[in-house]
Amino acid sequence: MTPTVHIIHVGPMDNKGSQALLLSDISIIREITDGRVDISASTSDVEGVKALDAHLTSVVPPLIDIPYQKVDSMAMKYAFDRESLKYKVFALGFLFFMAIQAALSIFSIGLLKAGVKPPYRYEAFRRLAESDLVVSYSDENFKETASSLPLNLAWVISWWSMLVSRTWQIVVAKSLGKTAVMFPNSVGPFRTSIGTFLTKLALNNCDFVLVREAISYEIVKSLGIRSNVVLTADTALLFASGSNLEGDFGLRIGVSPGIYGSSLSEKEVNKYIVAHAQALDDFIEKYGVKVFLLPHFVMGFSHDDLHICKRIYLHMTKKENVQIIYEPTVRRFKEIIDGLDMMISSKMHPAIFAASGFVPTVCVVYDHKQTGFFQRLNMADCTLDVRSVSRQGLFRKIEYVWNKRDTLSVSLRKQIPLLQADVRLAIKNAVLPFL
Repeated sequence: MTPTVHIIHVGPMDNKGSQALLLSDISIIREITDGRVDISASTSDVEGVKALDAHLTSVVPPLIDIPYQKVDSMAMKYAFDRESLKYKVFALGFLFFMAIQAALSIFSIGLLKAGVKPPYRYEAFRRLAESDLVVSYSDENFKETASSLPLNLAWVISWWSMLVSRTWQIVVAKSLGKTAVMFPNSVGPFRTSIGTFLTKLALNNCDFVLVREAISYEIVKSLGIRSNVVLTADTALLFASGSNLEGDFGLRIGVSPGIYGSSLSEKEVNKYIVAHAQALDDFIEKYGVKVFLLPHFVMGFSHDDLHICKRIYLHMTKKENVQIIYEPTVRRFKEIIDGLDMMISSKMHPAIFAASGFVPTVCVVYDHKQTGFFQRLNMADCTLDVRSVSRQGLFRKIEYVWNKRDTLSVSLRKQIPLLQADVRLAIKNAVLPFL
């Protein structure tokens, strides 16, 4: 009989890291089972996952919606901004609706156990009930904010609602007698007792918990999790583009800038943008490189990665050496990065794509997931804290990595295959006993 796997917690496909993680998770599950497996997924972005063409049997919504993701979809469809009153009203409404969805879920579980088809999200419950294994997909599903950024009320509520939705799916899976495995995630930080409680509840209901860097591993161990906890690496290291960027561009560096706009003041955002523009101008002046601005997470709101790229470009004087390249699909995005001489990234997965392509990288750090990854690569000296970015500091860090790029590339060619083998083995050991 063909084993069935149901993947939960899949994020929005506007984020190319989410695309790579899902494709990598699916690929390794198929690799482990020699392709004899039935895979479905639960996601807040049903249409986006379907468009990814990952050959899934079914794509269903989560049992409980995450309010800000639902309102983001509405805002994009009906063209209103995140700062508008309409956005806040709808977000509050969806927040209260979560309680109704939880009650409907409990009712549906009772009907399922009685052999009756539930009226609420039947396909989502059916995929859970009929699965041999439930996988919390690779990402950062259990945390409260980023370690280098402040936490405000809006983010507290957003993180709590995400944690409730994600914890609920695992608890429901266990109530249906399912085995749950968390694929490589970053975990934490936690700023409240509620966030800590929800995460402990979720992870203690997993049979295996895989974490992708040492800082998260220590956080998980400090929570006293009873599950099997294994330190490994990021699944996106397994993602390959298949080819490199074609064309004679000369020396080229890629830049994937990005921030959490609502976590930083407009003054801090502007400082970040101007520092990048000035440092890149200085670097072009000295080394004559071509610069590709590569937005990673694009939703159409202010302060998304494309908006930040455009603002950096507007502040630059060496525009003839600069190009904004927006690629909506992760395969082409990775292909461009693989053809670079150096990468500068404020986002996690553009940095991982660069590392797996052996491209030396400067990482502007906003979270311990980035710090942990670069520590694992013995490249902690290639990082710079997001709140410490200045023209001079960023230029010095870029120049430092540029001058060491050959040595760093050789080091990556040795280390990346080891990490790729490690993550394959960790997932195989976590999955095979249950399939």
